Amino acid sequence: MSSENRPSIRRSFALRLTLWYASIFAISSGLAFLLFYVLIANVIRDRIDRDLLEQVGKFSTLLATDGINAVTRVAVVEAQAAGEKKIFFRLLSRYGSVFFSSNMQYWKDIGVNRDALQTLLERRRPVFDTITLAERKPRVRILYSVIGSGVVLQLGQSMEHYTRFMEAFQNIFVLTMASLIVLAALVGWFMARRALGGVLEVTRTARRISEGALAERVPVNPGGDEIDELAITFNEMLDRIETLIKGTREMGDNMAHDLKSPLTRMRGIAEITITTDSSLAEYRNMAAETIEACDRLLDMINTMLVISKTEAGVGDLMLQELDLARVAEEACDLFQPMAEDKGVALGCHARDCPFKGDIRLIQRMISNLVDNALKHTPRGGTIWISVAPEGPGGVRITVKDTGVGIAEKDLARIFERFYRADPSRSESGAGLGLSLARAVARAHGGDIHVESAPGKGSTFTVALPMGAHL
Repeated sequence: MSSENRPSIRRSFALRLTLWYASIFAISSGLAFLLFYVLIANVIRDRIDRDLLEQVGKFSTLLATDGINAVTRVAVVEAQAAGEKKIFFRLLSRYGSVFFSSNMQYWKDIGVNRDALQTLLERRRPVFDTITLAERKPRVRILYSVIGSGVVLQLGQSMEHYTRFMEAFQNIFVLTMASLIVLAALVGWFMARRALGGVLEVTRTARRISEGALAERVPVNPGGDEIDELAITFNEMLDRIETLIKGTREMGDNMAHDLKSPLTRMRGIAEITITTDSSLAEYRNMAAETIEACDRLLDMINTMLVISKTEAGVGDLMLQELDLARVAEEACDLFQPMAEDKGVALGCHARDCPFKGDIRLIQRMISNLVDNALKHTPRGGTIWISVAPEGPGGVRITVKDTGVGIAEKDLARIFERFYRADPSRSESGAGLGLSLARAVARAHGGDIHVESAPGKGSTFTVALPMGAHL
């Protein structure tokens, strides 16, 4: 996907968020309006029905006290007072025939609902009916009720006020909803752009990094929301990648430095042997020195592979129960002749510490630490190896020497591959021993630490979680 298409995709996503927000708002508002509309309609209709029932009660009382003539007289007056286009009265027999009505010129299209009349006579309760006239907008609410023996009152009232109110309510709702939807779309667009702003920063940073700016980082806001968490995680990933790239470059430089010397030496020996009148013995010496140099190179390469596999966790550990005290004592016995030749006292104090680990890697870790101590401890010095339980579920392996020590500026880097402090460049080795030791310790769930000062020696401490492997 080309970089030109990415902004359009982002805008499309922001547009979709805006549409979703506006749609959900519109649907929610529409449902709220519908519920409110139904509630208002029911309230207004109930009020009209109460007014009609009050009229029925009044006419029932009037019929019982003053007779039918009083009822007809009051009905005419009521119709004229309210407006003949607002209300009408009819008096019916139980069979539906009309024997009195108010002025029905305006209401001539309204007849008698036989079904409503039949329901009234069967249930003996008022029956309401709502009809719509073809040429008139307002609907009519009609009440059928028995007001006396054999007398049925048909009372009708225009719902003009009700209709006007509901139309006004609908118009207000439409205008309000249109304004709110536009406002919701604008707010949704603003929120979507703001929410995607952090993602845009991540995208811009990733694009600049892909162009070679490895030092770029995503700005992190103090809000601490999900986008900020993404930015922090992304920056941590970039820090890790930059560290790995930097380490790879340094390792390549160190490899070139360390491989150049033996290869140059081999080529020089071969060139001298070939260009001179050499004997068979000299050719044999050349072959022996070449084999020795190749062995050192192979050992360096194999050590690098072991470190890489151990750190990456791709090499399966051959776990078995072993006694770390015995492993330490065997390492002490192995290096004892070298220590005596150099005039260094080598001692070991180990307590029984059952442990489950890869014996080959544990042996190499301890051997590398002892070998490192021997290289940097002058004649008359002391090296001490100790193994002891630590806490309820751990074990501590310590290699302490009285050697030249390590400068403070080098302490943070001595476990890096191929790193050797300047004073140690004359010593043999490729600078991989301590890297391998740390990789082995971490592969077993532990770690290694160093305390040192120039002229006072160094103390390497390996802490392993004994319980994690038992």
